[in-house]
Amino acid sequence: MVTSNLVVGAGAGLTLNTGDILFQLVIFLILLALLRKYALGPVMGIMKQREEHIASEINASEAKHAEAKKLADEQRELLKQARTEAQSLVESAKKLGEKQKEDIILVARSEAERIKQSALKEIATEKEQAITALREQVASLSILIATKVIEKELNEKEQEKLIHDYIKEVGEGR
Repeated sequence: MVTSNLVVGAGAGLTLNTGDILFQLVIFLILLALLRKYALGPVMGIMKQREEHIASEINASEAKHAEAKKLADEQRELLKQARTEAQSLVESAKKLGEKQKEDIILVARSEAERIKQSALKEIATEKEQAITALREQVASLSILIATKVIEKELNEKEQEKLIHDYIKEVGEGR
């Protein structure tokens, strides 16, 4: 090894050993190359893998977030459609109920009208039967009176008595 002394300042008395410096520099460079090859290379590879892994995790997380947001939007839309369908079903049921109510009322009214007409016909028939029966009674009573009048010639008092008796008979016959 070659050593040379270099004076750095006038009166400083410091001398530099360039041979030692050069040797240390070469050793440092060799050490740096070895560190770079065996320590720094694998560490940088691990760091690169770690960086790639984190980047892929972030990308996957963003994709899952986007997918979750999309699914949430779809769920909201489906819920909105379900509410709309439910509203439609309720409205349809209300309309059907109203129509059935109106139909029932119409049927009830027509049935009531039919019963009323039937009752009126029955009343008219009963009335006609009563009038016919009354006419028959009046006719038979008239014949009875006429036969009694013919059998016996009446004076005014007997005629009045006969009329009163007839009226009593008619009243009791009812």
